[in-house]
Amino acid sequence: MTAERDGAPDRPDGSDRPAPVLAELYQELILEHYKRPRNKGELEDADVEMHLMNTSCGDEVRLQLRLEGGVIRDARHMGNGCSISQASVSMMSDLLKGKTIPESIELAQRFTDMMHGDPVAAREKRMGALRALAGVSQYPVRVKCALLGWDALLQALKKIGGEEEEEHGTGGSEGRDR
Repeated sequence: MTAERDGAPDRPDGSDRPAPVLAELYQELILEHYKRPRNKGELEDADVEMHLMNTSCGDEVRLQLRLEGGVIRDARHMGNGCSISQASVSMMSDLLKGKTIPESIELAQRFTDMMHGDPVAAREKRMGALRALAGVSQYPVRVKCALLGWDALLQALKKIGGEEEEEHGTGGSEGRDR
């Protein structure tokens, strides 16, 4: 399977790091999602909810999903934490709407791959705004922050029976569900 590419040429130095101008735009996008998060708030008719905390830094995410026929129709989140954790869950909530459970699980896995340094995942068009977080993979202590919302997603989907008995996640998060 070949990854969709965004058409951007590889760096002349052979690295997968974004060019300085692009890195600055990515930083602005992360701050935009942190300061003006998408889909933040309570979801009254949620089918599933998952609350996770990163015990090493205090970040927390409460994710709520509404599903119809195996498709995520709405995703909302609440929580507090660093710009990375909150921007990541904001971007995630935008991308999940309209995705099937298997598509959502695959997106979570590709994001996890990107956070663990997979340069191909970082260039896939389907990752959308999430590509702005690719640089986080260079800071292992921040990877847990970026994955917190995704861990909540996978646990929520597992709770409703949408995920096989696979282990995904970053460890170090403690969950509570309803």
